[in-house]
Amino acid sequence: MTSPLPACSSDWIVPDWPAPPGVHAVFTTRAGGVSEGPWASMNLGGHVGDAAAAVAANRARLAQAIGAQPIFLQQVHGTRTAALDGTPPGDVPCADACIGSRPGRACTVMVADCLPVLLTDRAGRQVAAAHAGWRGLADGVLEAVLERFGAPAGAAGRPEAMDLIAWLGPCIGPEAFEVGDEVRATFVARQASADDCFRPVGGSPGKWWADLAGLARQRLAAAGVQAVHGNDGGAGWCTVSNPSRFFSHRRDAGRLGSSGRMAACILRV
Repeated sequence: MTSPLPACSSDWIVPDWPAPPGVHAVFTTRAGGVSEGPWASMNLGGHVGDAAAAVAANRARLAQAIGAQPIFLQQVHGTRTAALDGTPPGDVPCADACIGSRPGRACTVMVADCLPVLLTDRAGRQVAAAHAGWRGLADGVLEAVLERFGAPAGAAGRPEAMDLIAWLGPCIGPEAFEVGDEVRATFVARQASADDCFRPVGGSPGKWWADLAGLARQRLAAAGVQAVHGNDGGAGWCTVSNPSRFFSHRRDAGRLGSSGRMAACILRV
């Protein structure tokens, strides 16, 4: 973003990527809010047991920080992309991705281990956000968003796909995301090179460490998106391994009974 964030959000992540002028983006951390307990403090999820007043206050802080209205989704680990330009105020689309072009409305997805993906074209005409858990990623949520930009599946090398810029936010990292054979098989069946993103868990047959961000990079590359920034699988991007900065459902839900939600937002100004 070109404008500074307020003090309450000094820990939030401003993507380091070549977004065009007029496109702003941010990823919230757990800092800067009013929630308490396992939701301390910038929980934005209204479905995780936190006090409704605290969530409303946190969402108001987010809106103030970005100077726009964040449009939240009812996320279901699917592939549907909502077009926000025609969404009436107050509506909560049932979708795992959204795209828009109207200034003042931020495409927003919530995460607490799943991968947030932000996208724009180089001219800044449209912006999009996607919630990519392993199910949605395997089923094609990123490809569904790309189609809304005019870059259909199999568009590698086409100018529509090459014109896009992507940023990957924090998610569960490759040293923490343990999955079973069925997850690996699902990805490999769709893309043989996905096998490179799985490492066997020593002493646990049928278990694998999965690189969610790496899998997303592969899917974007296969679709022709060459400019991909952000999460490279390093420890600093892992939601599980950084409890003071990030919420993590996998880390905290069993131990604390719940976990908060962070948000990735992108908007035209």
